[in-house]
Amino acid sequence: MSNYPEPMVAPMREELVQVGFRQLMTPAQVDEALLQPGTTLLVVNSVCGCAAAGARPGVTEALRSRGLHFDHLVTVFAGVEKDATAQAREYFEGAMPTSPQAAILRDGQLVHLMQRQDFLGHSPEEIAATLSAAYRQTITVG
Repeated sequence: MSNYPEPMVAPMREELVQVGFRQLMTPAQVDEALLQPGTTLLVVNSVCGCAAAGARPGVTEALRSRGLHFDHLVTVFAGVEKDATAQAREYFEGAMPTSPQAAILRDGQLVHLMQRQDFLGHSPEEIAATLSAAYRQTITVG
């Protein structure tokens, strides 16, 4: 059972879907998506106004204007698809669950995780810059 009514979360979902994210609704969909070869950006979406209001626009900014190219863009919604979100967090190697989160995975392995504190109090531009720097670092490391 969701903590939030769908009419409330629908516009928040759409912000990410519009830039190419695929919604993962079940734990099986999470495993199937995250175990694909290549680079994956997983966003744990959230209704939290103080953090998520910057996260979605920041991720969108990074994808649209910073030259980031992921093989897969996927999202789960904390407090809505609870089982899918819990399964996604299993890939975060013991990190505390926060909302929102943005994870870069390569071949199913976590290479970078942005937590709530990385979004809180930061502008979308700052978030985009942080995500871009993490992306570039994972490309050169890989």
